[in-house]
Amino acid sequence: MIATQTLFPRRLPHPDPRDPAILNWAKNATLAAENALQTPENEAQLQEMIAAATGKIRFIGNRMSPGRMLALSGPEDRLIDISRLRGVLEVDNDSVTFGAGTPLHEMFETLTAMNRMLVASPGVIDAQTLAGAISTGTHGQGMQQSSLADEALRIRLVDATGNVHEIDRQHRWFGAAQLGLGTLGAISAVTLRTRPFTLFTCFKSASPADTLAEDLSDWNAQWAFSKAWWFPDENKIHAWKAREATAEEQARWHANHGDLVEMEETDTEMNATVDKTLEQMRDDTQIVDDNGKPFRTVTRFKDFTDVIGDIYQLFCRGIATPQINIEISVPMARAPAVIARIKAWHTRSHPHMHYPIILRCTGPSQAWLSPAWQEPTCFFGFVVYYAADGSLSEEGLEFLRAAERLLAEEGGKPHWGKYYDPTLYDWPTLYPQWSAFQAVRQQLDPQGKFLNAFMAELLA
Repeated sequence: MIATQTLFPRRLPHPDPRDPAILNWAKNATLAAENALQTPENEAQLQEMIAAATGKIRFIGNRMSPGRMLALSGPEDRLIDISRLRGVLEVDNDSVTFGAGTPLHEMFETLTAMNRMLVASPGVIDAQTLAGAISTGTHGQGMQQSSLADEALRIRLVDATGNVHEIDRQHRWFGAAQLGLGTLGAISAVTLRTRPFTLFTCFKSASPADTLAEDLSDWNAQWAFSKAWWFPDENKIHAWKAREATAEEQARWHANHGDLVEMEETDTEMNATVDKTLEQMRDDTQIVDDNGKPFRTVTRFKDFTDVIGDIYQLFCRGIATPQINIEISVPMARAPAVIARIKAWHTRSHPHMHYPIILRCTGPSQAWLSPAWQEPTCFFGFVVYYAADGSLSEEGLEFLRAAERLLAEEGGKPHWGKYYDPTLYDWPTLYPQWSAFQAVRQQLDPQGKFLNAFMAELLA
């Protein structure tokens, strides 16, 4: 059984440069020794490396997942970095094929230059590789879309013997390949459906949280994309709601040379709430520089204004900073009951928070292991930032533990690429396709070559 304390590891703000160990992006986990890393230049080399491996294999890109998903320990184990398998491989009228190691920001820039975009709204951070984002269920916000994996038309996968499989939407394994947690093989390329480039106008607002459940449902029904931050201590909601831009709004964007347009009129409604949140963050993180990354994630809510831009300019606005981030989904139909329970818990317990609860909802996913499989879903996000010395506020962590327990009791499912306590979940009950996924994994990797200790226990 995985010990609870390992879910929230300390980080090393200043690793010893003489230590050759490979760390994950957050620097809170050692992944492997330096000599365990292999970096293929092309798919053929990737096939050879996998076929020749005698130990365990995990695949990495920008290493943004929790370390336990990637860590290896055996002398024959290998980390395979797919980041050189990148760029555009093929283009047709309705789709673009990218190398799986393409960073999302590079992919988004390429699509924009082609006058195209994805149907799926982006996640907050765009540093992940395409394969990593698909394999962990990266999603955006809006009922008219779901995860990035749901935009895949074809996935090219290298199995444990080094053989290549072209898995398209008609293939019986497609639902497994869409979100495989790196346990089915190495994704080498992904074909994504595209739509014409479109501009959007995002309207930002602040309001009391008294009617949050009703408002959340209305926003997601009425707007193309919607996202909200809930500040329970202040009983406030900050919401972003976007629709397609009018001709006049599009003209303003083009006149601004394609940069994000910020309206002249600003709203100070969130300023007092933000100031109180920043004070709590300073106490917890011991960071004194107000320009530090954790603070900038909150200060952007001050003096907010409506904006015009493409979908990536509007929603891919995250500031990558080391944190413990838990995101638990519940069916959209259950969201009002969960919101009511969180309100009651907050009133009763006054949990220690230094960041708002993030609310992002999506339409149904077809990926077998997606938390949004076959039903509209609301994701509740909870964050605690690291202190300057690499520690975490114990009060903040207790808040995360309590929040996850609450949502797990409500039938919640965790985001695979973030932090969660696996002992809280009965996977076969939560995922009706669990056994079907296991059967596909057995066919592609019968010896468990792609399972490190954590993934082997998770999928046992």
